[in-house]
Amino acid sequence: MTFTMTEQAAWQLGPEGPRRVFALPDGGRWLVTVTPNGPELHPLVHGDSRPQIDVAVPYGLSLGEVPELSAALAELGPVARFRNPDLWDALGTAIIRQVIRAAQAKKLYRAFCTAYGERVELPGGDSYMLFPAPETVLKLSDEEFADLGMAFKRRPLRAAAEAYLERGDKWRELTPSVLVDELQVVPRIGPWTASAAVADWSNDFALYPYTDLAVRTWARRAAPSSPWPDDETSFGRLWRRLAGERLSDLTLLTLAWGSRHGEVG
Repeated sequence: MTFTMTEQAAWQLGPEGPRRVFALPDGGRWLVTVTPNGPELHPLVHGDSRPQIDVAVPYGLSLGEVPELSAALAELGPVARFRNPDLWDALGTAIIRQVIRAAQAKKLYRAFCTAYGERVELPGGDSYMLFPAPETVLKLSDEEFADLGMAFKRRPLRAAAEAYLERGDKWRELTPSVLVDELQVVPRIGPWTASAAVADWSNDFALYPYTDLAVRTWARRAAPSSPWPDDETSFGRLWRRLAGERLSDLTLLTLAWGSRHGEVG
């Protein structure tokens, strides 16, 4: 059975499994619930499109220098991941993730959504909160950021909100690799943030900052007997050599391994 990744902070645990409301550019709203039988999609507001899902497979991924990692990833089988259709959400998520651990970033993200996000009513009377719109972010006071423990995220989120309102339509028309460079024009958006946001939005994980702590941690835990380099530069060279033409698959599958075996939240 295909394993569906739910590592992104927008996924929340519902009564039937992880769930998420996808806000599509055409105005559509979809509730996706990942059940033991796979993802179930339910339209809340109809549009012309559906959430997009991509599948990476470990088969044929030859990692000669680290066969232990090959075996660990093969046990996953096919891995599915929904693209984040909302570039603003992807960028905001990456900004909140800057410098702090994933578990803490998820707490901040969800608290921010609860406090200031758009409420979407779900079947059965429950509700779900989307990430606050850029217009909302620009209206928040310093005190409102501080009350959520997000004072240090105030400036990058404001700068990103201003830039998104001005250039978001253009950004969405760019190829992922070009978009990574364009986002770095925004103050306080560096290579890590831009790459993480675009990977989330496009599912092209060849663009993900694959030398970051998450990838290195899960690679070491999946293949603890392998001689992994200690520094990011050497790790990056090894990672590219291992991946060959399948850098996106190797990085995504390794993160998926961590999503299954690591901290869930």
